[in-house]
Amino acid sequence: MSAQSRMARKAGVTLSTSVTAFLILVYVVQSGSLVYLLLERSRLQETLHQKDVQIMEMEREIDELRERLKIFQIIEDFQSGFTPQERDIIGEVIFTQSKRLGYDPILLLALILTESSFRKGQESYMGAQGLMQVLPSTGYWLSNKYKMPWKGDMSLFDPHYNIRMGSYYLFELILKFKNVKKALIAYNMGPEALSGRIKLKERIPEGYARAVMKQYQMLKETYPDSLFG
Repeated sequence: MSAQSRMARKAGVTLSTSVTAFLILVYVVQSGSLVYLLLERSRLQETLHQKDVQIMEMEREIDELRERLKIFQIIEDFQSGFTPQERDIIGEVIFTQSKRLGYDPILLLALILTESSFRKGQESYMGAQGLMQVLPSTGYWLSNKYKMPWKGDMSLFDPHYNIRMGSYYLFELILKFKNVKKALIAYNMGPEALSGRIKLKERIPEGYARAVMKQYQMLKETYPDSLFG
């Protein structure tokens, strides 16, 4: 092979190696750029997700604030005899128990209006006490079941204690009868009496449940969801 041929061949190899090195360099740069863009997209998606979570949390807090405002407004408009501090306590316990037990708080407010007309210190001729008109025997049973210290019959005149007891009692009745309407009837006439009528296939009086639902509908119409924006 001539010297010129060897030089041309050598030049060709050199050229080939240079092109390969260049292509490798381009590949590395492009791959690095792709990895960077993928990481940036991932970070952007994570940031957007965090923003979405923050927005959802803010919307939840606003909804809760709106719900609290509605509860407090209803209490303010209907209560009789309670101090501002007691009204705050009533509003918070209604909100908290509704969240805990899955109630519409308007249902608890309607039940209170039906039972005691939101008057302080109410006691029925049967001995039912407080805002939700809970019997002391029922209150004592619930205090043991839900680990709430029983401080005698006067416990039920404490609005915070009374509403917790009443909401737990309604919850127990819903579990027992698998029906909110029947639970309301049992709240009024007693679960044993209602069970007896069901067993004997006797007519079930629905006047009390209708009265509660009438109050419920009135509150829903008077205090719509859009009331506070």
